[in-house]
Amino acid sequence: MKLREFNPDKDFDTIKTWITDERTHAFWSANRFSYPLERENFEVTLKENGQNFGDAPYVATDDDDTAVGFFIYAYNQETKEGMLKFIVVDPERRGKGTAREMLKLATEQAFTNPDAIAVHLNVFPENARAKRCYEKAGFTERKTTPKAFAYKDELWDRCNMVIKRENI
Repeated sequence: MKLREFNPDKDFDTIKTWITDERTHAFWSANRFSYPLERENFEVTLKENGQNFGDAPYVATDDDDTAVGFFIYAYNQETKEGMLKFIVVDPERRGKGTAREMLKLATEQAFTNPDAIAVHLNVFPENARAKRCYEKAGFTERKTTPKAFAYKDELWDRCNMVIKRENI
């Protein structure tokens, strides 16, 4: 597996097929992107987040350069922490270690910055499979914010998970 920058012309049509229902979409994006996923909205949001937060989108690829995973990375100079956002893996590859390998590569890349002390991410505990994956990748729970996100008639907690440089 390799990481490379997201290429909308090459990768968007593949990634949009990975989010197959509204609940999965909410788990993945906290509704920051339109549902169903549309290219124009996706690209505009990525561009705005890049300008506002330094977000950089990446894909994890297999040996033939086909996208098998997607995430966004941003680094906060003040906190000295990187953040992974919008993590998703091809449904055909879930449960097979793909996400864990992608997260390992992402954190290794983040820690090439000598100032980075940690990498964190947020997950809804209601997305138990994703939370277990992050734990297996070495992330630990740092803080949970109760009822942080409304989805239809539900209120979901938001769990912030972190992996520190010394734990790699």
